[in-house]
Amino acid sequence: MDFDSRISRKDKLVILLRTGIKALRGLWKRIFIKEAHGLFLVGAHVTLSHAHNIHCGRNVKFEDYAEVHGLCSHGLNFGDNVTIGRDVMIRPSSYYGGDCGYGLTIGNNSSIGPHGYVGCSGPIVIGNNVMIGPKCSLFAENHVFSDDSATIKSQGVVQKGIKIGDDCWIGSNVIILDGVTIGNHVVIGAGTLVTHDIPSKSLVINPKKLAIKELQNS
Repeated sequence: MDFDSRISRKDKLVILLRTGIKALRGLWKRIFIKEAHGLFLVGAHVTLSHAHNIHCGRNVKFEDYAEVHGLCSHGLNFGDNVTIGRDVMIRPSSYYGGDCGYGLTIGNNSSIGPHGYVGCSGPIVIGNNVMIGPKCSLFAENHVFSDDSATIKSQGVVQKGIKIGDDCWIGSNVIILDGVTIGNHVVIGAGTLVTHDIPSKSLVINPKKLAIKELQNS
């Protein structure tokens, strides 16, 4: 028995109705963003600020309560079939415009799970076919604290950026810090703190001590 046969006619109608409402919101919101192609689905209570810096490919979906802030120098660029989950916050800059960040690029068929945080003050590039699980955080910025005679806040920040290759699966509650590059076809287990580069075809499974194993060729 396939999935469609297990869904009642009533449930299918509800799904179609909700999708239609998201499509209508998308028709309104696309007036304000830089560009959108194909279907653009927008959930309830979605916040899009500085939308003129937001570029969307085909069939992009912003789920309920997502906050997408477009104040940045290089824009927020979403490829085709990208899904931004419920309660995800994408913030390249402060709310008040005092610190204009770089921005974000997400490739085709990639998604960010619910309750995620993407701090793209430095450049963040996410490849194609990347699955980022719930409650993940990416921080493309780090505070300078080398001078103990000055406050940390006064010493500024560094913004090296984050790069994630194609065909990656990043489990729930993963934290990726500034300056990290992740290769292609990488799996990162839930709860991992990523502070160093990860080569392609790796499996990272130990959240306390970065343990990298090479994935077998399929």
